[in-house]
Parts: sequence; structure tokens; C-alpha cells
Amino acid sequence: MPDTNTLTTGSMAERADALEEKMARDLDVIVIKSRLHMWAEGDLGPTPNAGMLMRDRPGARILMGDDPRLPKMPEKPTLVDFFRLRFGPSMHLLQSARHAKRAGVSEKVVLACLLHDIAGVGFIRGDHGYWGAQLVEPYVEEEVSWAIRAHQALRFYPDESVGYVYPESYVALFGEDYQVDGYIEEEYKRAREHKWYMTGRLITMNDIYSFDPNVHVELDEFADIIGRNFRQPEQGLGFDNSPVAHMWRAMIRPAKYL
Repeated sequence: MPDTNTLTTGSMAERADALEEKMARDLDVIVIKSRLHMWAEGDLGPTPNAGMLMRDRPGARILMGDDPRLPKMPEKPTLVDFFRLRFGPSMHLLQSARHAKRAGVSEKVVLACLLHDIAGVGFIRGDHGYWGAQLVEPYVEEEVSWAIRAHQALRFYPDESVGYVYPESYVALFGEDYQVDGYIEEEYKRAREHKWYMTGRLITMNDIYSFDPNVHVELDEFADIIGRNFRQPEQGLGFDNSPVAHMWRAMIRPAKYL
């Protein structure tokens, strides 16, 4: 059993691990962290042996269904359901989409701004533009998914012709001497010559790099835009046999063992 003192006095990581262990024991379910989770914590050792863990917990079962610690998703989940039940804090996306809407851009650009960072809030942060584009590709116009992918590179490069400058917050986040990876530079060069360059650039121009914590935007503000521009599968995201259905299922059940 976890030390009860750790639940209140340990580091944030220790408290999270202790709480997870306590909840798992209370629920009689064994939750095994994914390899990505382990890497993020610097654990490069072998994957925990499920059999050994079960011997230590007679009667418990490895989690293979819904995680009882998470809100239950509907049988046919929509994009809005993911925003409300699986994505992390999304105010940055909502403020960016409102900013784009008030700027008078097209609905597809507003949607692109709403979705441009969904990989980071719901799936994985590294190469979030690529992952995000892949997540939505079957459900939006090609121009939208292209722009989401391209914004990852474009945000690092100023464009004086439209008044876009390198974000000041990036200097604080990454340092004044930060240099992008080579593949990002190559992606920028390709995007700069692409017919949809300005669509990708508009995402960076409406991206709220330092969003206001005192401004609250409701997702309902974009319900009509989502309805007209996001092709919601009848079977629900994750169950439509699309090339990315497994990615949506991974967000529905992020702790599923296999």
C-alpha cells in the first residue's frame, strides 16, 4: 500500500503515483503505464510484468476496458465529447478560434485554429502538428489538415508581409539561442511555396501564444462551425474503421493494457 504521507507531502510525481496506486487498489484493477508514460518519467527499464503484479494482487485484473477513474465516453463519441471528456485544458484553442472568428476569416480557418493543438491536449505533444493533422484528416477538408500540419513549422518563422513575428513567449520557453530541427526547416521551405501557405500562416497569426486566463470561451460558440466543417462519423470517432480510428480509441481508453 502507498504511504499515506506520500499522498500529501511527496513531490508532484510521487503524489500522482501514490494516488494512482491507491485508486487502482480501491477499484481492484491493475493499471500498467504505457511505455510512453514510462519514458516521460525517465524509466528506461523493462515493462512491468503483468503476471507478477497479479500475483501480488490476488483477484485483481489488468485493465482492458474503460478506466473507471475517467468520465465514461458515449458509445458514439463526437469531437465535442472529446473536448469535454478527454482533452486537457483547451482554453488556448478556444481563445485562438474566437480570435480567428472575430478576424473574419473563413470557417475552415476557424476550425483549423480550434483543432491546431488537439494532439497536445489529448494525445502527445512532440510533433503535435503532424499528429493533430493525422487525427482529423479523414474528417476535414484537406486544406485544413495540411494547415494544421504546416503550422508546426511556420510558427517559428516570421512573415513581415502579414505582420507575423517570432513569439516572445518562445524566447522565454526555449531560449534565445534555440534553433529548430532540420526537418522543421525543410518543412517550412516546402510550406512557404505551397498553394495553401496562407491558410497555415493564418493559424499562426491567430494562435494565442499567451492566452488570457481571465477570458473564458465556451465550446458551444463553435458548435455550428464544427457541424458544418467536421465530418462526424455516424459510428463515432474511434469506431468508423478509418485509418486513424485507433488513435481516437487510444484517447478513449488511454490506460488499456493491450
